[in-house]
Amino acid sequence: MVATSTEFVIERPQGWLGRVLEFARRNPTVVIGTSILALMAAVAVFAPWLATDPLFINPIDRLKPPSKEFWFGTDHLGRDVYARTVFGTRISLTVGLAVATFSTAIGLAIGLVAGYIRIVDAIVMRIMDGLMAIPGILFAIALMALFGSSVQNVIIAITVPEVPRVVRLVRAVVLTIREQPFVEAAVASGTRLPRILVRHILPNIFAPLIVQATYVCASAVIVEALLSFLGAGTPPEVPSWGNMMADGRVYFQIKPWILLFPGICLALMVLTVNVLGDGLRDTLDPRIARRMG
Repeated sequence: MVATSTEFVIERPQGWLGRVLEFARRNPTVVIGTSILALMAAVAVFAPWLATDPLFINPIDRLKPPSKEFWFGTDHLGRDVYARTVFGTRISLTVGLAVATFSTAIGLAIGLVAGYIRIVDAIVMRIMDGLMAIPGILFAIALMALFGSSVQNVIIAITVPEVPRVVRLVRAVVLTIREQPFVEAAVASGTRLPRILVRHILPNIFAPLIVQATYVCASAVIVEALLSFLGAGTPPEVPSWGNMMADGRVYFQIKPWILLFPGICLALMVLTVNVLGDGLRDTLDPRIARRMG
């Protein structure tokens, strides 16, 4: 009597298409978030070809409801709400990506040094604690009142309160990594500090830092809209979603489309970025990735 054994062989997808489909199956939130965000980026880039002039004023067409001529209706000055909503995507994406990039880069540099050098840590973290004690929106309003209304100033005003949060994250990771055997071995072998930070510590920070950057981007989009809604953000003539909602709040009960469409786009962008962040966290965290595999 001969015993036979049955082996189950899991076939791996072949080719780049198979690998893409496998990645999409394992990480659906990353694919969905990236796809929607890429679509919004395409809308922002091709806005001049997708809509008319968002600053064109025609009082004859004021407060018209959505129709074939004006897809999203018009506002109290006769401006096309669809055109302003499309161009508003540019402002939100620009501010969100710029704030995420600058705050992450600055916070990474400060957090690396503060987490590894104890003397610097004691000084820098007290400064960061002081900045975090001030509500971010109030700090941004104060900076906007000081420097004036412009997209560049909005980016600066939102970046400054976000830096301490990135610094604390990087510092916490560095404090954990610097006690690892491979870092101690590098120190014992005489490796200089810049090389230790760049070669041994920095690669281990990228995963949580990328996830944090997505949350900073989503927060920046909301804060920019809030600043513009309060009249402390971009200039009133700039077609940003916050300015549109500020103009539409007076007419919301009788002409809701002025506020409704930019509000939906704002919620969709923030939701998309947060979904992408959650997906990246699940993908980049080794413990979660093993459970999903």
